[in-house]
Amino acid sequence: VSASRVNAVSLLSLPLVTLPDLTPLLETLLLYHGGASKEILSSEFLEAVNEAFLKKKISLSESAIFSLWLRHLPSLEKATLHLLDQLVSIHLNSLEEVAFVIKDSLLPQAASHPAIFRIVNEIFKNALLETDGTPEVMTVIQVFTQLFLQAHQNENKQHKFPLKAYFPYHHQPLVTALLRRPFELQTTHWSQHLKHISDMLKALVEGTNISSVADLFEIWFLVACFGEWLDIAAEQLLKAAVEPDALLWLLAFYYCPQNENQQRTQTMVKAQAVYSHLMMLFRCTVLSVKDLEAAVHSIMDVEQCCNRHLVTHLLTNFLLFSSGGHMIAQEFIYHITEATDTSKEVCSLLIRTAHRINHNGQENQRTVKLLNELLQKLTWKV
Repeated sequence: VSASRVNAVSLLSLPLVTLPDLTPLLETLLLYHGGASKEILSSEFLEAVNEAFLKKKISLSESAIFSLWLRHLPSLEKATLHLLDQLVSIHLNSLEEVAFVIKDSLLPQAASHPAIFRIVNEIFKNALLETDGTPEVMTVIQVFTQLFLQAHQNENKQHKFPLKAYFPYHHQPLVTALLRRPFELQTTHWSQHLKHISDMLKALVEGTNISSVADLFEIWFLVACFGEWLDIAAEQLLKAAVEPDALLWLLAFYYCPQNENQQRTQTMVKAQAVYSHLMMLFRCTVLSVKDLEAAVHSIMDVEQCCNRHLVTHLLTNFLLFSSGGHMIAQEFIYHITEATDTSKEVCSLLIRTAHRINHNGQENQRTVKLLNELLQKLTWKV
């Protein structure tokens, strides 16, 4: 079949793309390449099919959609932005809901092709920069990464690309460590694994290899994609007998990546002071909001906005996992989110924690009940 004829058929199909009877023809066209070095289908046709798919006016096979996105990058970009818009504009109460919407977009499955993965990742990076790292966009990226890894694991061996193909420009031992899913390790090994990640990162960030802000952002973005490990680091600090320095450094880097060594040292001093204060109170069964005010005071230190995020994370975990914290959690969460405008951040953290507890099932029922109560209280505020 000549390229011009195929192009003509694609143009003739334009007004009819939403007709169910035309689906087999659309799929045949999308999967047909005919050995031509340049695109033989009209861009109007590809755009129309993508639009109809995004609006759920047609149903096409996964392979046809993947082929569409590989041969027409504007369609892939539009699909990714459509997903982000969808997730940021609707109010989602659980990670399960977020995961359902992302899976339904077919993007994590399509990302099994490294070219698609890298383009989607670039769009996510830009969205993160443009929104100044809002918790919603961060959550979407982290859930997308988990779903992509699931899809990659399920891939047929002969179609599988090595994971290096998705992260070709990164320090491979760090990539390998981040790619380990928490459930693949015994919980008793989590702290050691996190220390290993922290040590590698520290060597990279404080070594001479970082030549620009862009390099630093690339490393930070890689770590941020695997945010489940960061949440576990903050939990381990309070729940397990750990050497705190490596885990605090990891969180300090995540929340304050642009810090120079001296600033990061100051952030660490602040984080260690708050952490020591919380550990002193951890065994107390009776607490008042006043007992935690020293920690809150350090959140109010507006000079260092990143400190605020780090301390908020530690404090929220303290309320969830200490028996005294349980008693004052409702009152304190309201107090802290009112004073520091961190409702969305705390809400996002609680949603992620609830998801992990649902899957690991290790927490006691009291913590689960408290989590659900706090989420109910906060979701109407956000």
